[in-house]
Amino acid sequence: MKRIGLVGGLSPESTILYYKTIVGEYRRRFRDENYPVIIIYSVGFGEFTEYMRRREYGKAAGILIDAVKALYRAGADFALITANTPHLLYDKVAGESPIPLINIIDALAEKLLEDGVKRIGLLGTRYTLTLGFYSDRLKQYGIETIIPDPRDIEVVNRIIYDELVKGNIREDSRIKIHGIMEKLVEKGAEGIALACTELPLIAYGFEKAPIYDTARIHALKALDEALKD
Repeated sequence: MKRIGLVGGLSPESTILYYKTIVGEYRRRFRDENYPVIIIYSVGFGEFTEYMRRREYGKAAGILIDAVKALYRAGADFALITANTPHLLYDKVAGESPIPLINIIDALAEKLLEDGVKRIGLLGTRYTLTLGFYSDRLKQYGIETIIPDPRDIEVVNRIIYDELVKGNIREDSRIKIHGIMEKLVEKGAEGIALACTELPLIAYGFEKAPIYDTARIHALKALDEALKD
């Protein structure tokens, strides 16, 4: 069984979600405790987000590259970056990684194509929604991305950084998120992709379109890879 490396700390809450999803799904499938070895490298979230805020992407990528190399030295056979926004830096990190990296957008695209979804509403941080790396990669699979209007992007971004990454779950914020998701459906979205690993903490209960939890999809892809001969 392959050993899984997780670049964690982006945020701590998302790292926990990945770990619990991989272990929980293994137990569900096999009813035993022989789940894969999982190696976690938790980066400094404050330093990383400051580099991202200043758009010093080379320094931000360097943090991830160092993490992946540390996972390799610790024995990981492949790795995942346990957050959506850092995938802006995926190509640079993958180009210097000594082990394969599973891309969260690719994992999502595979699931959407499996379900026949060609128009997906996207929720995430300001970076994810406005810099184009997410929608551009989905477009390679023939999938159209629908994003919120600028005001709603700022609302989602604030809720993520001021509340969710700190573990603060507010009912009034959940209502706001549901309202934004409903607007995406009205624009033609056939489903909603939660392209921020903290959003599942607050987006539960929405019933007007299928929800695609990118963190869970990514984690399950890691388990499948670990189980390959």
